[in-house]
Amino acid sequence: MAGGLNKVMLIGNLGKDPELKHFEGGGVLARFPIATSETYLSRKTNEKVTTTEWHNIVLRRGLAEVAEKYLHKGDKVFIEGKIRTRTWDDKNGVKQYSTEIHADNMTMLSAPPSSNQGGASQGQSPSASAPADISSDGDDDDLPF
Repeated sequence: MAGGLNKVMLIGNLGKDPELKHFEGGGVLARFPIATSETYLSRKTNEKVTTTEWHNIVLRRGLAEVAEKYLHKGDKVFIEGKIRTRTWDDKNGVKQYSTEIHADNMTMLSAPPSSNQGGASQGQSPSASAPADISSDGDDDDLPF
């Protein structure tokens, strides 16, 4: 196989609301952290141990606009993308690094907030709580699991 593969798939919860940055040419960028947790049984203490990893997510264009409208702190999302590391010099001249996940695909897994308690009887479709799959490249791929 020539080359390599840079692909990340994460399911986690937003640590805070997306922060948007708008650019002169009409471009838009959203950033937010998500937490992924893993629970296992400790061999030494026989107790459940949970570890949490934080990931910095970056969305562009249409995905960023969707995130601004529909994602909030605590929401569960499936993110698919690539790992990218940025470097820059801070104000003291010290080189800084940031590892980010640049998302190509996002699926919202949390149920949308409801402004009424009636659900489908109030005109809301029964499928309104189904996950919404949003891809930046227009691909209609199914989830791999």
